[in-house]
Order: sequence, then structure tokens, then C-alpha cells
Amino acid sequence: MPSYQVNEAGVAHARELIDAGRYDDTTEWSEAAPSAAEENEERDSEGQEGYAAWHLAVDPDKGEGTKGRYRFPYGDFSSVNRAALVHAKQRASQNDHPEIERAADELLQRLDARRG
Repeated sequence: MPSYQVNEAGVAHARELIDAGRYDDTTEWSEAAPSAAEENEERDSEGQEGYAAWHLAVDPDKGEGTKGRYRFPYGDFSSVNRAALVHAKQRASQNDHPEIERAADELLQRLDARRG
């Protein structure tokens, strides 16, 4: 099993978006998740760093310039999706990634506090 690391830049980006009120707490992640074409478009326009900022984890075993290097997406390249954070937390828990689970949980708590 890969040993993912918390993507600190992605977590920081999510915090900023939540604090700015840029989150979606109504759309299911299955509907909001970007398509492969949308992911490629984001990488083309924002670069690998911009794309990476939308993920909670890094897979250090994958190459620097690959989409597969970044795991646990949390938004649609415009806002944080609450259901994506729930999904990330559950998946991290099921696959024994406690650091990723904690990061997702912290963001969920922050989002829930923000929305009141």
C-alpha cells in the first residue's frame, strides 16, 4: 500500500477557500468531481502546482509531473466540496492513512464552523 503524505499546500489552499466562503455544501461529490478533461484543463492553465493545490495528499512514489502523484481531491477547481472532504476522510480511514484522515477532518470541522 502506498504511503501517502499530507499535501500541506493543498490543505492550506482548502483552509483559505473555506475561510473565504468558497465551499459547496449541497452538491454530491459524484456530481461535482472534475472529469479527466477538466483535470487536464486545470493542469494546462494552472500548472502542476495549481493542480496539486486541490488535493490533500501526495504519493511520493509517483513521478513529479504526473496526475497520479496527487490523491484525495477536495474540490472542483473553484470551491471546496463538503462531500469530497467526507469521502476523503472515509477513504483515508479505510485505507489506513491517519494523517490524511486528520487533515480531512480538520477541514470538515472548519467548513462546518464557517457555515454555522
